[in-house]
Amino acid sequence: MKDQEKVFGKNTILMVGKDYFLVDGSVPLTGNRQFKNGELQIKTSSATNSYAAQKLALDELYTFFKPEQRPIIYLLGLYVLLLIIAGFFQFSQTYLLQKTSNQIVRKMRKDIFAHTQRIPIDYYVNQPAGKIVARVTNDTEAIRDLYERVLSIIVTSIIYMGGVMIALFILDVKLAAICLVVIPLIYCWMKVYKYFGSKYNKVIRSTISAINANINEAIQGMPIIQAFRMENKTKGDFEVLNERNFTYQRKLVRLSALTSYNLVTVFRNLAFVLFIWYFGSSSLHLEGVLSIGMLYAFVDYLTRLFEPVENIVNQLPLIEQARVAGGRVFELLDHEGENVKTENVSRYQGNIRFDNVSFAYNEKDYVLKNISFEVKAGQTAAFVGHTGSGKSSIMNLLFRFYDPQKGDITIDGVKTTDWSRQQVRSYMGIVLQDPFLFSGTILSNVTMNDPAITRESAIRALKAVGADRFIEKMPDEYDEEVTEGGTTFSLGERQLISFARALAFNPAILILDEATANIDTETESIIQQALEILKKGRTTLVIAHRLSTIQQADQIFVLEQGSLMEEGNHEKLISEKGIYYQMYQMQQGSSRQAV
Repeated sequence: MKDQEKVFGKNTILMVGKDYFLVDGSVPLTGNRQFKNGELQIKTSSATNSYAAQKLALDELYTFFKPEQRPIIYLLGLYVLLLIIAGFFQFSQTYLLQKTSNQIVRKMRKDIFAHTQRIPIDYYVNQPAGKIVARVTNDTEAIRDLYERVLSIIVTSIIYMGGVMIALFILDVKLAAICLVVIPLIYCWMKVYKYFGSKYNKVIRSTISAINANINEAIQGMPIIQAFRMENKTKGDFEVLNERNFTYQRKLVRLSALTSYNLVTVFRNLAFVLFIWYFGSSSLHLEGVLSIGMLYAFVDYLTRLFEPVENIVNQLPLIEQARVAGGRVFELLDHEGENVKTENVSRYQGNIRFDNVSFAYNEKDYVLKNISFEVKAGQTAAFVGHTGSGKSSIMNLLFRFYDPQKGDITIDGVKTTDWSRQQVRSYMGIVLQDPFLFSGTILSNVTMNDPAITRESAIRALKAVGADRFIEKMPDEYDEEVTEGGTTFSLGERQLISFARALAFNPAILILDEATANIDTETESIIQQALEILKKGRTTLVIAHRLSTIQQADQIFVLEQGSLMEEGNHEKLISEKGIYYQMYQMQQGSSRQAV
């Protein structure tokens, strides 16, 4: 322990070893000390002196230091209080920034997902699902850092730089003006990084989206990939994207290394050399002696000035990443959409009319040409024709997945374009050729979690289509778990559940888009029996390739290359011996040959 002494008037307290001694009068405070035979000996370089000394107990020693106890405790308490206040503000800053950033990302994702409901269906035809998912998840996540760290660091750094510059101007205006070169330096850094960083980040974000799309497609098509032994090809396609991402990430890291800490250090050291050489040399003269202190102050402030510069430059990668990600997000948000209007409209009867309707998916090649027909409420109308004749396009227009370029479509005399897309579909049900089931239970897939559809009505719909045959054999029956896509059910079972879903909503217009194409004969007969009951009171539109399933339809429309060629019931079309007759004969011949 170091020697400690305290002099009170003519008395001196000295420490020898671990003990304290009281000596009357003033004594040397330096030298070698020893306590022998009641005397304190202090040996210095010039002499050795002895003094009468009294050993002090700890409680006696404490009396001398007691007056200083209160200010020490006060200062310690003040220090602890300042630590607590600083910790509170640091916690508040971290908590508020993270809370705010999470709220911003949550709101952004909510807006993006809501906007995806407003975008027309044709947008999703040309965009892989993985790319859209990447914009909702990855790109919004990249923006989080901008609010959590980057903005706070940049704001505090700018304030800190402002304070340092004010101090520099107070010391010397000329020197401070020279230091302003830091501002264009930062600007040039940002422009250079923006040029290259933006280019690299766009490729990286786009590649990540492509990777997500590739993974999504591979997972969905895994049975086909494994069945056709395409594992190596699929792996190779993924590696191309992965290598591309790695290459541009490496370029971005190299760019960040060149324009971050290392470059700032080089410029700072160069600034030190210039200041010391130019201004330090003038301080060597007699008339410049007083400026040496100012030179030291400038070197210190220069060091402080480059600290926020370094902080700002180090945030450039995150800024550019967030900027590119934000651009991708707002590109999706800027895509023109329509407001979702769910206001109830009166239940329509189901009188459908197409009046000179022409439609093209690409605004040029028309797949429907001057189509005109009428289906009265309660009738069953069937649409037949070769692949690409326009059958499904008619259903897409009726459902307002698309709108025609020419002509009008009316329901009960009201143009479908006078209603919102949601209002048009409010009393429609559809069953597609490829049924899709959502994660949940069988009942949730029928009700779609609509509170207006009760459990009992959903079960009745399932029984009406004959789905109870296989459902009631399952352990949980109608509450049986359904995985994504319903892959644990056969195609026929999924189709029956999808059919019951449409019926549970009690539609005025029921659309069957080749709904029985992939169903076995026995299941099809069950559906046909249920249809005879379910068709009453609603308009049914059927797209079918198997003509045997539509012979009882009230009207049959024959399409050929987007034009309506024939219409009438089965007997009439057979008697005309036209396109329908030829199709029927071909199918009958195929059936006899198969038998």
